[in-house]
Amino acid sequence: MKCVLCKQGKTRRGKVTVTLQRGETTVIIRGVPADVCENCGEYYLSENVTGEVLALGEDAVRKGAEVEILRYAA
Repeated sequence: MKCVLCKQGKTRRGKVTVTLQRGETTVIIRGVPADVCENCGEYYLSENVTGEVLALGEDAVRKGAEVEILRYAA
């Protein structure tokens, strides 16, 4: 896939670190599978992975976490 952001690079499968913030909660999720632009580094998550990442973030907010660091597990 051609990168939507830089319009120069192609994306390749890889893993990224996703950071989510809501209010006082910051969630860092490492090892998230994504398509990553080889030129600018922009990443694209699949619909399923996005849903899982958002669910992890919601769980951290519900628990009242200030900072939570997780490793993605499919």
